Amino acid sequence: MPANETAPPVKKKGRRARLIVLVLVLALFAGLGYGAYWGVDSVRASFPQTTGSLKVPGLTGTVDVKRDAHGIPQLYADNDDDLFRAQGFVHAQDRFWEMDVRRHMTSGRLSEMFGSGQVETDAFLRTLGWRQVAQTEYDKKLSDETKKNLQAYADGVNAYLKGKSGKDLSVEHAALKLSDDYQPEQWSPVDSVAWLKAMAWDLRGNMQDEIDRALMSTKLSQAQIDELYPPYPFDRNKPIVEGGKVEGGKYVPQASGGSGSTGSGSAPAIGSQASTGTGTATGLADNATAQGATVGLRTQLTSLAKTLDEIPAILGPNGSGIGSNSWVISGRYTTTGKPLLANDPHLSPQLPSVWYQMGLHCRTVSPQCQYDVAGYTFSGMPGVVIGHNAEIAWGMTNLGADVTDLYLEQVKPEGYVYDNKVVPFTTRDEVIKVAGGASKKMTVRITNNGPLVSDRSDELGTVGSRAPVAGSAPDRGNGYAVALRWTALEPGKSMDAVFKLDKAKDFKSFREAAADFEVPSQNLIYADNKNLNGNIGYQAPGRIPVRGAGDGRMPAPGWDSKYAWKTGKDGNVEYIPQNELPFDSNPSRGYIVTANQAVVESGTGAGKYPYLLTTDWGYGARSQRINDLIEAKIKDSGKISTDDMRAMQMDNSSEIAALLTPMLAKIDVSDPDVRSAQKLLDGWNYTQEPDSAAAAYFNAVWRNILKLAFGDKMPKELRIEGSCMNVRADSRGPADELAEVVRECGTRGPDSAQPDGGDRWFEVVRRLVKDEKSPWWSSPKKGFTQPATATRDELFARAMHDARWELTAKLGKDQSTWSWGRLHQLTLKNQTIGTEGPGFMQWLLNRGPWNLGGGEATVNATGWNASSGYGVTWVPSMRMVVNLNDLDKSRWINLTGASGHAYNGNYTDQTTMWAKGELLDWPFGKDAVDKATVDTLTLKP
Repeated sequence: MPANETAPPVKKKGRRARLIVLVLVLALFAGLGYGAYWGVDSVRASFPQTTGSLKVPGLTGTVDVKRDAHGIPQLYADNDDDLFRAQGFVHAQDRFWEMDVRRHMTSGRLSEMFGSGQVETDAFLRTLGWRQVAQTEYDKKLSDETKKNLQAYADGVNAYLKGKSGKDLSVEHAALKLSDDYQPEQWSPVDSVAWLKAMAWDLRGNMQDEIDRALMSTKLSQAQIDELYPPYPFDRNKPIVEGGKVEGGKYVPQASGGSGSTGSGSAPAIGSQASTGTGTATGLADNATAQGATVGLRTQLTSLAKTLDEIPAILGPNGSGIGSNSWVISGRYTTTGKPLLANDPHLSPQLPSVWYQMGLHCRTVSPQCQYDVAGYTFSGMPGVVIGHNAEIAWGMTNLGADVTDLYLEQVKPEGYVYDNKVVPFTTRDEVIKVAGGASKKMTVRITNNGPLVSDRSDELGTVGSRAPVAGSAPDRGNGYAVALRWTALEPGKSMDAVFKLDKAKDFKSFREAAADFEVPSQNLIYADNKNLNGNIGYQAPGRIPVRGAGDGRMPAPGWDSKYAWKTGKDGNVEYIPQNELPFDSNPSRGYIVTANQAVVESGTGAGKYPYLLTTDWGYGARSQRINDLIEAKIKDSGKISTDDMRAMQMDNSSEIAALLTPMLAKIDVSDPDVRSAQKLLDGWNYTQEPDSAAAAYFNAVWRNILKLAFGDKMPKELRIEGSCMNVRADSRGPADELAEVVRECGTRGPDSAQPDGGDRWFEVVRRLVKDEKSPWWSSPKKGFTQPATATRDELFARAMHDARWELTAKLGKDQSTWSWGRLHQLTLKNQTIGTEGPGFMQWLLNRGPWNLGGGEATVNATGWNASSGYGVTWVPSMRMVVNLNDLDKSRWINLTGASGHAYNGNYTDQTTMWAKGELLDWPFGKDAVDKATVDTLTLKP
């Protein structure tokens, strides 16, 4: 087992104090004699029963739970109600701690479990009102069938909970109960629905970019900001869908599908609908006004950004990290003669993995028992989210549609200003219960643009006297508040879509299911086993607003109705019609790739999509690499196998290394130690294998290029917390003379600090390297050894020097011992306690590190934030390859294992295989499942 690693110290004092109590309890468990007995007993007591039989109230017939050697269950029942009741029971057996923490998070009730350190987080989540929206969805939006399934699932969870508490549920619950007499409550259907809100939050789109651009405006000109957010390179990286159009109220894909060329011409001009846009487009002032702004909006947005950093990210850090790969190959180009479909969502590494592998099978499919499906589920929610049934397979990647907008609001005691009138707030009172402390009361204030997220704490009660907005803005008074408009705060039917996907039989029913997948907006790929070679397809679903003025790139003036989301005659928000969202079916090129690149090219004119989906796509580094790998394989052999798909998932090639390494090799280096490191790059093929010294050195150089060229020019609100530097007293740039300097330290958390090094920064640097004297290449002198730089090559030389000595400090002077994996490590951390608890608790619950290959914007997307270090911050959270010719020959792997119980044999039993790029057999048919089964549990009425 890999060695454990202690995480950074906890920042939240109230929560830390409570966790120390838990550690003392567990320390008693680990004592001698009676304590030792209870230590072992407490660990084992929660392990699930996997053989024999158990009675589950409410079942009408028996359900067989067949587990393979990795603890992955396949459930067999005779009706839907029994099937989902059993799913709830089995999820709770393996993952109830995860489920319990998650439901407290989604309802803003973490303080009930962990004390006063979570009050601010709960206040923010209560302000968003996820739980209220989920309740409304359940009451008014979801179908009767969906509600029946949700209730059956909840009944199964509660059947498991009956008579259990503390150590019977998990070692974490044992510690909570003994330290504070914590008793889990009954599961409800709304607990499951609320999970989709957390999923939508982590996949919400460009909200972080919107905040970052606004904060940049306090220090950078609009032209500089535009350089840091270049338009998508349509001339180089293909969008998902090519050549389609909206016609007669419907999206019509290109009939021929094209031959692989983009056919898009050059990138759209700055200022067009599909371009990066400008600050003035959203109502923010020009840079002169922004430069003169005081701490008002800057403080407001900084505090909001800090709050976002502290919200528990169930799926991962929002920003460059949230992504995924998926692609599907027509049977014309596969060795099997039927489609192959691959998917690997890139999410936050956590223990246990966010995914839970499972099969849901009706012994006989009928109107009373409709499901025969297997794949990846979410603990706490019924159904299969990604996977396949007997006839179709599907995968998902984040579409990245812009579905969030921040609005500045002029507030008065009696309400907020809208079109020169004062409108009363809609309010909601909330009470936050705090374990070991007094309850906290709060009032949520809501405008027509959404809840005031700036009301989350006293710190954000007011803003400064000035804010970067146009001169026509209303009287600032005590400042502006900030409201959040987000599609997920409107009740929807995404839970219906999950069950419809599980039952879909063809592309038509698949698209009908996708129409209900309103939030989060995902790229859905499709394959089936019909016809000679099967069919492949793509659908962009989602509730995506049609904006008025502005493009969603900067906070908008909430007092002006022309910036509001458009509404129809019925007063409801106008979304892009589902029939007009892009899709594709059996393109002639024979494959479809989605990896967070642009879906289509938006704009006016021939061949352009008429609606703005977002301006903040991923920049296509991964997607184009996958396209190139597929095309090369087809050209070479004409056919692609399951093993080829797996090999593509593990591709470690670095696009930015291929661009910069030839330039770095030409730099004249005088320092012999730096020159020795430079020679590591000779003959390197730009692949980031874990044992590669060249990859270690290049990534260190890349990190230092970013720091010198961009990081040191960022406002402190975007720089990594604790990074301090001397700047001019007017805060407009690095200091040149000691007489003019002040000390300024960064405040941003490690997951969202900039520059993060993602493929947006690839594109920034790709454009700038053509200008050897760009102002971005200037960097002040450092001490007596590092002279100021004014050109690209001077800055590159300094970055090579800094990288050499950084790696000497981290890995030693002997370059023969360097490797990328020693820098680029993954540590899996148990939810909540394992993340923020003291060292002993982390040692008990966490696992790792693992040395990994891959990197930022590679297909094997083991992401890292260049501002904060080389540690892995997001990963392919699972990998699957579905073989539509023989479903029993499909392959899959999870990041961790089926079990959420520390020291269970299935806690992290898949992780080492995952790290090596290995896949497990994925049995589906009854014979294959029976052959793989090692434990059978029968659930009885």
